[in-house]
Amino acid sequence: MSVTDEDLAAHLAEEAGRLLLEQRNSSLLQGNALGHVADQVANAFILTGLAEWRPEDAVLSEESPDGPVRLGKSRCWIIDPLDGTREYSEGRPDWAVHVALAVDGAPKLGAVAVPALGRLFRSDAVEVASRVRERPVMLVSRTRPPAEAAEIASLLGAEVRPMGSAGAKAMAVVAGEADLYFHAGGQHEWDNCAPAAVALGAGLHASRADGSSLVYNQPDTCIPDLLIARPEYADRVLRFCRQR
Repeated sequence: MSVTDEDLAAHLAEEAGRLLLEQRNSSLLQGNALGHVADQVANAFILTGLAEWRPEDAVLSEESPDGPVRLGKSRCWIIDPLDGTREYSEGRPDWAVHVALAVDGAPKLGAVAVPALGRLFRSDAVEVASRVRERPVMLVSRTRPPAEAAEIASLLGAEVRPMGSAGAKAMAVVAGEADLYFHAGGQHEWDNCAPAAVALGAGLHASRADGSSLVYNQPDTCIPDLLIARPEYADRVLRFCRQR
């Protein structure tokens, strides 16, 4: 039996999401304790699946120790088993599961599950939903909105909406519920590799704030900024960021 990379990513993200929902609905734990256990449960499930089906590939996960071995591998799975642990623990819907494969640093494919909304997005089978609205909607971090948000919103005439998980925000753009997602102030590769892969697969723009490509499986996993946007807004935001 063979499983494609795309199917494997989607299966692991979707099934991990189901486990997380069950954990939240049945657990006597709350708050940080619930989030900690849930992170470990989802991480163990995804890592076990990758070890079974892709034992030769490298893995970078938020919830596992990192090391230099992955840097010598062309193929690296980049995992966030629970993106938005705070939102998950608070009973909110804006959290996600990220499973992505980077090949030679590029986000080749990804799957993002938003389990509380019953959604699964995969880079090989996605298109942007189109919705007509009077003002574009820009999504920003619920807890760390970027300082530039107000200026960008003014430039675009946009409404700013805070939301939790990076994956939830990016998929809201894919789903047509928003028009762009801007972040500055620091993320890690696991925060945006799968969302970027899905966004690119849908024909959206995804890059650093200066327009440079997102590169993964690097020695330093920090990615300071991110723009995921409908193409008609991306150029204006990038020009603004370059001029600052």
